[in-house]
Amino acid sequence: MARVYLVDDHAIVREAMCALLASNGHTVVGQSDDPTAALAEILDLRPDILLVDLNLGQRSGFELLSDLQRRATRFKIIVTTMSGQPRDVAHAVKYGADAYLMKGSTGAELMKAIEAVQRGERYYEGEVADLAVKGLTTRDDASALDTLSARERQVIVLVVNGLSSAEIGEKLNLSPKTVDSYRSRLMSKLGVRDVPGLVRFALRANLITAHDL
Repeated sequence: MARVYLVDDHAIVREAMCALLASNGHTVVGQSDDPTAALAEILDLRPDILLVDLNLGQRSGFELLSDLQRRATRFKIIVTTMSGQPRDVAHAVKYGADAYLMKGSTGAELMKAIEAVQRGERYYEGEVADLAVKGLTTRDDASALDTLSARERQVIVLVVNGLSSAEIGEKLNLSPKTVDSYRSRLMSKLGVRDVPGLVRFALRANLITAHDL
């Protein structure tokens, strides 16, 4: 049986996950809705498996996956998400996810994924496997997006939502000067000169929707 850590921004989802995992003999050793807090606890608790949602409010599960990869720490990771975007599946694979499950999946499928990753296997079944192939082979804006770090993508979302460098810094525990450096670097990578250009890119790359503006 596995020791599991949950990362999801919905308490009711975490409660349901805890109940499901416990009923199948697994132990939830910790949970969080914040990538920074989760990282510290994961490194301390050393769980067998991480269940990570990609959409954590104004933050992203990719931030956590990137931080873990940068520290060269190896955990079994199962991404659980509403996103069926090929680029998200591809990025999850590149950041070390061992399994990728849509939140419409059944509890039985989650158990299959856990069993698979415990055996050292990957679990990208059916439609998700096709999405991964598509995401890994598609170019254009998705290709440009792939050049950005998880933190840079996070900064884009906050910038196009109208937050100042000071406000972004407060949310991400960064200085305004560091936020400005991120913004300058990512705009250079994308060949974008101004915020409206960033907005257009974010819309094309599905980082945001028109409803978010």
